[in-house]
Amino acid sequence: MTVNAPAVAPQGGSLIGKISTWVMILATLALGLIVLVEVINIVFYDPYEDDYFLFRLAGSLADTEIAPLTYLMFGSLLVALMMGLPLAFVTGGLGVAFIYLVGDALMLNLVPSRIFPMMTNSDLAAIPLFIFMASMLERAGLIEEMFTVVYKWMGGLSGGLAMATILASTILAAMVGVIGAAVVTMGIIALPAMLKRGYDHQIALGSIMAGGTLGILIPPSILAILYAVVAQQSVGELYLGAVIPGLLLSGMYIFYVLVRTWINPQLGPPVAESERISLGQKLLLLKDLVAPLILVMLVLGLLFGGVATPVEAAGIGSFGAVLVAWKHGAFSVSTLREASVTTAKATAMVLWIMFGASIFVGFYILQGGQSFITATILGTGLSPYGILFLLMILLVVLGMFLDWVGILLLAVPIFIPIVKALTFDGLFGLPAVPGEDVVLWFGVLYLVNMQMSFLSPPFGYALFYIRGVCPPDISMGTIFRSSLVFLALQALGLMLCVVFPALVTWLPNLVYG
Repeated sequence: MTVNAPAVAPQGGSLIGKISTWVMILATLALGLIVLVEVINIVFYDPYEDDYFLFRLAGSLADTEIAPLTYLMFGSLLVALMMGLPLAFVTGGLGVAFIYLVGDALMLNLVPSRIFPMMTNSDLAAIPLFIFMASMLERAGLIEEMFTVVYKWMGGLSGGLAMATILASTILAAMVGVIGAAVVTMGIIALPAMLKRGYDHQIALGSIMAGGTLGILIPPSILAILYAVVAQQSVGELYLGAVIPGLLLSGMYIFYVLVRTWINPQLGPPVAESERISLGQKLLLLKDLVAPLILVMLVLGLLFGGVATPVEAAGIGSFGAVLVAWKHGAFSVSTLREASVTTAKATAMVLWIMFGASIFVGFYILQGGQSFITATILGTGLSPYGILFLLMILLVVLGMFLDWVGILLLAVPIFIPIVKALTFDGLFGLPAVPGEDVVLWFGVLYLVNMQMSFLSPPFGYALFYIRGVCPPDISMGTIFRSSLVFLALQALGLMLCVVFPALVTWLPNLVYG
């Protein structure tokens, strides 16, 4: 979850950007003028006249076939997003517009019918609670303390600082699950330390970005909750299914850094002897982590054990985060207010995107879009694993341009019925994926895909988060290159989860039977 992180993006100023801005302004003014004229006609002239321009548009696309309607809807969405309009209002606005153009005024009842079930879904209440927990622990100085402890333990090894960054990010992912904050804060803390000691730029930057994005996969992931709601999947099962892949990816990152720096120690020199501490001092450092570690074990333990629902576990975690902040001397009315404001902003962003995308996709499915997409993809003649590979590529490509919440709500409702219709008999003679585990398995594959999207050039979010805290002499090209090896490791991890589905399904089946 991108909480409290600067959304650093390429600076506008290109010719295309200026043209898009002016097109957006002119289109808005034209639409506003049309609406103003119609309002004046209705208010001051004949309010019962049904021949006004806007009224004549109702049902004007009623005879449009689903194929051209698909191109029209998603083409309009792409153009609006490229113009820089917010995803939540673009999807919701286009959804309402197409409902009116294809149907009539009565079809607008689809809007409340799509939104109300979300408003009454209790699992969504866990989102603001987990975001508040993350915000409070972040303001308690947890990220700095975590890196300090792990750095003191591992700094004496070649590549120790990079491995410490990845390990600290892994532990933080299990505590707070904040992606943007983890990447930015680790960039501020760990990057200068690594550059000062002569670390290879690509290893230093890549370890920060790859480690920071683990929060989207390792519980308590906000994205996993949203997927569970959309896919009608158990949050606890999805969390358990993501544990082994998350730890596997973290281990692969650390192993890569270890091997590279073992072959060439100059890529990641160990810290000087004068900066190292004794084993007793290392053990003493752990006392600062006792409270937050107990908190995360309590929250995840209650959730995995079936003792508490996700909302109850998140509520306990939020209260525990306040206690941890108080123990670390970081709790105050100001801290509480800042964490609450951050929670409100992040939650509102997520929910608005959910509402808008739900209207857009709901209308598209109602018009037969689901059947059209399913028939098109199944009609390619690809094998089930070929179709799965195609869906994974589409998710990664979407991740280069769209926010992960938008991808979830636009693509996953369409992809899940396709995956359910397929039978995965296993690759290379390995065990098949049981039918009842397919949605769970695909969910974890989706989470790994979204982690890849954060590192995918040219528009991966993590690339611009780290750009915002890098020294000026590090170019965007260096940042792009530093992501490629770790992106390849993520692709390898994704392939392992496809080939060995038990990496995902074993733990949930063990706990929940």
